[in-house]
Amino acid sequence: MATRWGICSAGKISHDFTVALKTLPAEDHQAVAVAARKLEDAQEFSRKHNISKAYGSYEELARDPDVDVVYIGNIHPHHLKACLLFMNAKKNVLCEKPLAMNTKEVKEILDSAKRNQVFLMEAVWTRFFPVSEEVRKLLAQREIGEVKMIRSEFGIPLLHRPRLVEKELGGGALLSLGMYCLQFVCMVYNGERPESIQATGVCLDTGVDETVIVTLKFSEKRMAVFTYSSSMKLPNDAIIVGTKGTIQIPSWMWCPTSLIVNGKETQYPLPEPCLPLNFHNGTGMRYEAEEVRQCLLKGLKESPVMSHSDSLLLAELEDEIRKQVGVVYSQDCQ
Repeated sequence: MATRWGICSAGKISHDFTVALKTLPAEDHQAVAVAARKLEDAQEFSRKHNISKAYGSYEELARDPDVDVVYIGNIHPHHLKACLLFMNAKKNVLCEKPLAMNTKEVKEILDSAKRNQVFLMEAVWTRFFPVSEEVRKLLAQREIGEVKMIRSEFGIPLLHRPRLVEKELGGGALLSLGMYCLQFVCMVYNGERPESIQATGVCLDTGVDETVIVTLKFSEKRMAVFTYSSSMKLPNDAIIVGTKGTIQIPSWMWCPTSLIVNGKETQYPLPEPCLPLNFHNGTGMRYEAEEVRQCLLKGLKESPVMSHSDSLLLAELEDEIRKQVGVVYSQDCQ
């Protein structure tokens, strides 16, 4: 039986996710319904992607008995409401990152998933790329000895995009860009909470973060540092330094297709898309979709690769970074 997907929101990321689904076997994955706030948007999306059902409200999608799991691709200030709607309707959920605006909202979502006994995963797509799988394997085998330092960067000039700039749209570089560096650090250090975290940076006039440098100190004298920016292009790579060597992920560390281990490079090409993509290497979302299918087949309610505790730690560290830089959302005051 194919995993039957419902697509919540007919925007750019949902387009790429649906294109990525088509790179997987049709007998395993089917997009069967799409919902948008305007029916005509859903209908246009359904025509483009050959999806049989289009809804003009998320509530209709939640009531559809033919949907096994919902992909939530709307902007993050709306994630909480959407997640609760679908999980209360007993739908499994793959929700775009960040899972929510802050720790309080994330806890509410996680509690709902447990209460409704449904599968829930934050769509941190990077974790499911073959490159990330290989990194975890190499670290488990202690290929580079003891990890002592991690450095990563994510910077793209995006100040022309309102959703990166406007506070009410969930603007700010951390939740859209910096979280990729942060999740990478958390993955390499196996979900360990840092002993200390220091963030310094600059904000836009709208009150959201633009460019920030974050330094984290872990137990056993291990360190991590990352820089993120919505105003400039950075090298966008990542490196793990161990006592016996290095693992480097070249540019596009958030959607990686190559890996350099102690100077030796290996390529991990992605399948070609059937339609033009909005985001670099968008077909790489196929890996998180397949993870969801495998978890559902095993009867799991969360993924061991991106668990509920991983999402909670991310949210808590994001809150601390925002606090130090001085970014406050309306959701923090409720």
